[in-house]
Amino acid sequence: MLSAIALGAADDAAVVAASRLSLKDVTICRQKLIDSGVLVPDGWAVDYDALRAAAREQAMTQPVDEATPRELGAFVRHGRLLGMPAQQGRRLQLLQLIVSSTFEADQLYSEGEVNELLGAWCDGGPVDHVTVRRYLIDAKLLVRGDGNYALPSADSGPEPNLGETYVRALGLS
Repeated sequence: MLSAIALGAADDAAVVAASRLSLKDVTICRQKLIDSGVLVPDGWAVDYDALRAAAREQAMTQPVDEATPRELGAFVRHGRLLGMPAQQGRRLQLLQLIVSSTFEADQLYSEGEVNELLGAWCDGGPVDHVTVRRYLIDAKLLVRGDGNYALPSADSGPEPNLGETYVRALGLS
């Protein structure tokens, strides 16, 4: 019904035709939309500011994943990345969430395994697993050496190969 009014329906008959609702349902629904402030008082125009505010309020009250902090809810939904925060602190927080829920301590991962694990986060989203992997390496939340990846720790982790040691020595990593 809201769509029909937004697209120009200006009376009950036009809304009934466009929405295939009964006249009784159109009358009840229109009154509810007027009462909620989404339709202007005469009931034949959408108050887009009120609609945006209602959508924002609904988004803020919708539960996000229990494992996802509320401030990251705009970036993660049901274990999938919806985007990466531009703010560096928030990005680091998101990367820490990914690491803590994806990787095990004291375990080595091949590049293929890392790609598969991060791919599950990125599947169908705007961020690719290679970008996330790069962010994790840059933030030192994941270390790479000799073709393997691991969580950083004082005792373990992959040893860098000769090429990686040389690149680090030059300050290029």
